[in-house]
Amino acid sequence: MKKILVVDDEPAIVTLLQYNLEQEHYAVSVAADGDAALRLALAEHFDFIILDLMLPGLDGLEVTKQIRAAHDATPIMILTAKDSETDKIVGLELGADDYVTKPFSPREIVARIKAIERRVRPNPAAADRQVLSVGELRLDLDNYRASKNGQPLTLTPKEFELLAYFAKRVGKVLSRDALLNGVWGFEYPGETRMVDIQVSHLRDKVETDPKHPQYIKTMRGFGYQMEDPTDE
Repeated sequence: MKKILVVDDEPAIVTLLQYNLEQEHYAVSVAADGDAALRLALAEHFDFIILDLMLPGLDGLEVTKQIRAAHDATPIMILTAKDSETDKIVGLELGADDYVTKPFSPREIVARIKAIERRVRPNPAAADRQVLSVGELRLDLDNYRASKNGQPLTLTPKEFELLAYFAKRVGKVLSRDALLNGVWGFEYPGETRMVDIQVSHLRDKVETDPKHPQYIKTMRGFGYQMEDPTDE
C-alpha cells in the first residue's frame, strides 16, 4: 500500500485529504507542524508528501529544503495560498515537484498523485524502451535511476520524468507548454516559469557546465531541445 504524509495545521484540510486518500487505498500519516513533518519524512519511507507552506515551527519551504538536503527524492506537492506566487516559485526552486493552490478539490490531489504513479510504473510491454542512452547519460526507466559516465545522478522524480521526456525526443524542439502537459500531466496556463526552474535544476545535475549546456539547449523563442553531444 502506498504511503502518503499529509502536513497541514488546519484540521479540516487534514481530515478532508485523509478521508479522500484513504478511500483510494492509500495509507496516510499526518503532521500539524514543520518539525514533526521533517522528523517523520526522514524517519520513514513515504511515496508522496503533501505539504502546506504556512506551518508552525519550520515552514514548508524549510521542510522541503531539508528533505532535499538529505538526498530524499520523495515527490513533494506543496499547498499554497492563492496569492503566494513568490512562495510557490521558491518551493519549486528548493525541490518541490508540484503545487496546488488553495482552495482545492481533493479529487485534483488524487488525480495528480495517480498521474505520477502512472508515469513511475514500469511498462513491461515496452521492453525496448526500458533503458535510454543519450551520450554519457543512461536512464533506467523501470527503476527510476539515471547515471552519467557510470556515476549515479541524484534526481527527484520530477527531474527524472523531465529528463526521460527529453531523452525520448532527442533533437526535437519542445515548447514550454508541451513540457508542462507532457511531464506534469496537467495544464498550467501561464506557468512556464515552472519548466524553466526544473530545467535549471536538471542542468545543475546533468551538465558539466550548466551555463554552457551540452545536453539540454535553450532554443530562444521556442523552448528547449535535447542533443547528443557525441553526435557532434
